[in-house]
Amino acid sequence: MDNPIVEKYVELSHGKTRYLEAGEGPPAILLHGVGYTGGADNWFLNIGPLSAQRRVLAPDFVGWGPGDRLDLEYSFAYLVDFVREFQDALRIERSHIVGHSMGGWIASLFAYESPNRVDKLVLVAAGGLATRTLASMTSFAPPALAQIRAQLETQVRAPGVDLDAIALREVRKAEIPGAAEAYARILTHMNNPLTRQRYNTARRLPMITAPTLIVWGRDDTTNSVELAYQAHELIGGSRLVLFDDCGHFVPSEVPDQFNLVVGEFLARP
Repeated sequence: MDNPIVEKYVELSHGKTRYLEAGEGPPAILLHGVGYTGGADNWFLNIGPLSAQRRVLAPDFVGWGPGDRLDLEYSFAYLVDFVREFQDALRIERSHIVGHSMGGWIASLFAYESPNRVDKLVLVAAGGLATRTLASMTSFAPPALAQIRAQLETQVRAPGVDLDAIALREVRKAEIPGAAEAYARILTHMNNPLTRQRYNTARRLPMITAPTLIVWGRDDTTNSVELAYQAHELIGGSRLVLFDDCGHFVPSEVPDQFNLVVGEFLARP
């Protein structure tokens, strides 16, 4: 039986940040991707199952969710330090770090910069190796309810999930005052070609010392599966797991397989 998921808030230097927490034991922090309506809720099919043997925490990155925002351009440097500050505020000296997409990019930079703060690292369809931008980011417009609902049909593939309820929850997040403006500042930084070159992970991945699991969907059209092979080659001793019939949103497309593989990896001595 899954542990109950509790919504909490913590005060950081920019203001309050919301996070979801479940379980007890060695901590694991889950870092979400860049989607406009994304956030801690992206892990709703994973937090409970992964909390069976550990304490699982999934924060909204600064700029996402109902927490406070910054009235300035966001940066990779700030997002990486956000993870450290989140650990500090909760008195977590080190933890497992699991990052999906943009969260995987931040996780890679974090493991490179602060190896003493990482027990094990899980990169899920992680960004960071490709220097090109995505059309969905360069031509962003706040999505309507129907668009969010349609996206969920491809991103969430688990029986019994109420996609209508999730779509309503996400559209409410999209309507939070200041959300669109904050997201535009995030994309301004992430879409700058010089930024993407400066924070590319190719030279950093070989320096990562934490035991690393790389998981990817074979049908990923956002971050090509070729990047999974590249990351695996660059991180010495890493383990690579590819999921069939799975695209970019691995945690919600194949949640049972994902939870099993990640849970077993984190549980190993």
